Amino acid sequence: MRITSGPLDHIRCPRDVHDLNDDQIRPLCAQIRASLVEFGKRHGGHVGSNLAVVELTVALHRVFDSPRDAIIFDVSHQSYTHKMLTGRAAAFLDPRHYDQVTGFTNPAESEHDMFALGHTGTSISLACGMAKARDMGAVPDGGAGSGSIIAVIGDGALSSGVALEGLSDAAEQGGNLIVIVNDNEMSIAENHGGLYRGLARLRESDGRAEPNIFTALGMDYRYVEKGNDVDVLIEELTRIRDIDHPIVLHIHTTKGLGLDEEDARHGVVPGRHEFNHWQNPFCDEDAPVGSRKTYGALAMAQLERRFPDEPGLVVISPATARSNGITPGFRARAGAHYVDTAICEDHAAAYAAGIAKAGGTPVLATSATFFQRAYDQIIEELALNGLPATLLVFAAGISGTDHTHSGSLDTAMLATIPAMSYLAPSSSTDFLEMLDWSTRSRAHGTVAIRVPGERILAYERGVGDGTGAGETDAEDRRGVDEVTMETASLRGAGDSIPVDEATRENPYGRYRIDRQGSQVALMGLGDMYPVALETARSLERLTGGAVRPTVVDPRQCSGIDAGTLDGLAATHRLVVTLEDGQVDGGWGERIASYVTSMDRPGSHGPHDAQPQVICLGAGKEFTNRIPLPDLERRYGLTPDAVARRVVKALSLG
Repeated sequence: MRITSGPLDHIRCPRDVHDLNDDQIRPLCAQIRASLVEFGKRHGGHVGSNLAVVELTVALHRVFDSPRDAIIFDVSHQSYTHKMLTGRAAAFLDPRHYDQVTGFTNPAESEHDMFALGHTGTSISLACGMAKARDMGAVPDGGAGSGSIIAVIGDGALSSGVALEGLSDAAEQGGNLIVIVNDNEMSIAENHGGLYRGLARLRESDGRAEPNIFTALGMDYRYVEKGNDVDVLIEELTRIRDIDHPIVLHIHTTKGLGLDEEDARHGVVPGRHEFNHWQNPFCDEDAPVGSRKTYGALAMAQLERRFPDEPGLVVISPATARSNGITPGFRARAGAHYVDTAICEDHAAAYAAGIAKAGGTPVLATSATFFQRAYDQIIEELALNGLPATLLVFAAGISGTDHTHSGSLDTAMLATIPAMSYLAPSSSTDFLEMLDWSTRSRAHGTVAIRVPGERILAYERGVGDGTGAGETDAEDRRGVDEVTMETASLRGAGDSIPVDEATRENPYGRYRIDRQGSQVALMGLGDMYPVALETARSLERLTGGAVRPTVVDPRQCSGIDAGTLDGLAATHRLVVTLEDGQVDGGWGERIASYVTSMDRPGSHGPHDAQPQVICLGAGKEFTNRIPLPDLERRYGLTPDAVARRVVKALSLG
């Protein structure tokens, strides 16, 4: 179904934008804006940030010649209009094609997309590299990146440390390099940090205020107040198109420009409003709150009760607060106990180390995919220094998300760091007890906790068996009280859990055998625990009760519980590890290495009957928007598939 009609109907590539008459440009922008507003209502997505750059993107493709002139979007969730102008308009105009493209730039879709990008702050560095190759003569004439190089950065990305590194290098590098700062006055939530106060002064002074961070770094600089006026942008971009030195074009735009009264009734409004970062399709607004918000709200409620008595207890979020149940209401009540570091994960981890060193209690919360950006600081500043900080790792494991936001590498990434514990709770009770232990004791190093996901949430809610749970972590607009009321049935929200002095040392080093059986031991790590339970039932059905498996809840993936594994190896023919992360380099391989080692203390040498080990988990691949149930079938992670694999291994089938 067509949403609107106009010049966009005839755009197949950027050359078609060049061929439009001048009087068709504003109607083109209007049609794109109306289409994006309708797309947000029907499909959802990062609509607000894209509405801010409609005119900019049209102007870019009017003035420049993509892909000869390379346009690098950062964060590339701002690329919807770009996709519409490069042959992919149907994905935003026709509901039958809505899911045919990703929400980020993707070279697999189009030669006009320079990089697959879903994280932030890297566009300027990428642009510097492309400009360097061009200036060294490495790019053939007419090839992608042989002309102008343009980095479009904004929506909070400029505060990322790597963006500032890129700016510093760009000024020294020289040559044609255009950095467009899309200043819509917002990040994912509100902007934080002195950098944005500087941008505000520049806006207020029409670009004349001092100090100016861009000129201080040696960049040429121009300011455009009317960043949503396509004619002004075309004029300014034409003026700087062939510039022979790096320049920053700072444009002032409005996030969510064009959202209408229907959007407003659903709480999505233009301007400086957190709710227009991500928009749900209106038909999904009554969906239950997903695991990230559920368990995040429980964690925040528990910590909030302690704020009056613990001045050093600080929750840290690098910009992605609301996605993880850290709601505006909680933030307001927390006051100085909550810090948004902006999109600066590496700074956030080092900042947490500083708090811990000074005697405070930092809790750093973000997604597994974003903890990747802080890996060095987690190792060096936190683990190496043995500092008692707590990391809450959301959205870990395989998922149906875009390939730039996968959490499937979390165990391979975090569980092997020395002097650090990575805990994997299988219930809300375990999760909150682990959080309580990690934040009340200083007799341990850095502790990361894998926040329970959709399978555990479904299991606790009594929705089927918790296996094959769908992904329901869409954004919602409810307050903390509504979220915690919904989750109170899982555990008393905000309850403080007493910690026995005798258990202040890590009480999670031993695995928990929840069901004692024989022959087969099923070890379900974290979110795979419900799958292990249901697999046990499937095995009993398949074998007529001949096999009654042992079910083990490991509770952590950073250490080996030698005593439990030796006992399992001595009494079981088969050990099966289940993890919803990458098998290669993951937790299961470490279990297998120990259990099958002839040097294991419980082994009696080369003639000892070693148990067989089957390690099940995700493949070594990037997956892109494949539904979670499909991935589970692909990897053989459904209870029936695991049970059949076990029967075959035992030669019972």
